[in-house]
Amino acid sequence: MKVYKFGGASVKDAAGVRNIASIVGAEEERLFVVVSAMGKMTNALEKLLDTFYDGKTAQALERLQEIVDFHNGIIEELWGRPFLPDRVARFYMELEETVASSNPAVRDYEVWYDRIVGYGELISTSIVSEYLAAQGVANTWVDMRECFVTTARHKDANVDLERSAERLVPLVEATDSRVYVGQGFIGATEDGAPTTIGREGSDYSAAAVGYILGAGSVTIWKDVKGILNGDPKRFDDVRLIPEMNYLDAIELAYSGAQVIHPKTIKPLQNRNIPLHVRCFVDPSLPGSVIRAGVQKNRELPILIVKPAQVLLTVRANDFSFILEERFAQIFALLDEYMVKVNLIQSSAVNLDLCMDRTRHLEELTERLRQEGYYTRYNTDMELITIRNYTAEQLASLERAQDVYLVQRTRRTLQAVRRKEE
Repeated sequence: MKVYKFGGASVKDAAGVRNIASIVGAEEERLFVVVSAMGKMTNALEKLLDTFYDGKTAQALERLQEIVDFHNGIIEELWGRPFLPDRVARFYMELEETVASSNPAVRDYEVWYDRIVGYGELISTSIVSEYLAAQGVANTWVDMRECFVTTARHKDANVDLERSAERLVPLVEATDSRVYVGQGFIGATEDGAPTTIGREGSDYSAAAVGYILGAGSVTIWKDVKGILNGDPKRFDDVRLIPEMNYLDAIELAYSGAQVIHPKTIKPLQNRNIPLHVRCFVDPSLPGSVIRAGVQKNRELPILIVKPAQVLLTVRANDFSFILEERFAQIFALLDEYMVKVNLIQSSAVNLDLCMDRTRHLEELTERLRQEGYYTRYNTDMELITIRNYTAEQLASLERAQDVYLVQRTRRTLQAVRRKEE
């Protein structure tokens, strides 16, 4: 069996869905297809959630109608007539009932996030599955909430691979389908509460499926030629990296490389499953492969920009040293507010943290102040990571006036700077 994963850009319109049908239909081996929400629907559902959570029910229902209209437009273009698959209609109704009838105050924001935003994947896979069947590609639609058993860390849950295998393997063995279609990004706790596994988590969903089913390979289909040494939208003369080892891939993903989710590599490495990154715009291109036995890249510079960062400075009000005890206290609070830290720099009395932007920033800083810390932060920052950096690149970042922090090791240079306009 192979695992294919198609991201939001692959299913942003009817042409994308047709392309998926063409790629899947051409594959002769059994396939498990993991699909993300369509286009920018995760963003749209997050905006709906924010409006709902603020108690603006009427505005939230208007946002929901926009989401419904977007999907219906794709469906009508695919079938050439007004048509609404039963499963899609049911998900529309469930979303509407949640938004119209629920009191947002009874649950935390993260719990509502998992209950609402995950519908993007449920709707997209229902459309893709229905269209594949209409094109003669028989398939089984899989509800990953019934297969992926996760922790209860809402909005950033971890998948229990062994417990999930107890559910997913029998489902696949009980059917003789050649193609299975399941959602990325979502799962559920042991008692059935919906969860999500982190933004862009569909890559990890595909890797987890590959691990559980012992796939021969996992392929992530993207709108780029493969793994590049920089974002072609930001940098000129980017180059394709034909192959990469697992360790390099883990380090790149953790640094913010958009092509792979950070959690993706480990389960594949554990089973020695190669990960292919290929271009859905031109499936004839070879793309890139991450596998064992590839020499470490020590020459080609790789440039990564991680957006939506906050630079937070923490200092004890009594100017005492930031030592192990204070580290433990500060990081316990960061964990409580589910803050992901990407870069740490400390001096005798200051702790500087570059972290993902969070809805809980004001709550976090207030708690730190209550615990006796001075805090200061800058928003609209981005983290630059350069692997195999040159002396010129180092000098350029050290001279730049919009750079607030620079840190380097033998091979990696990182800098926190204000977001470019």
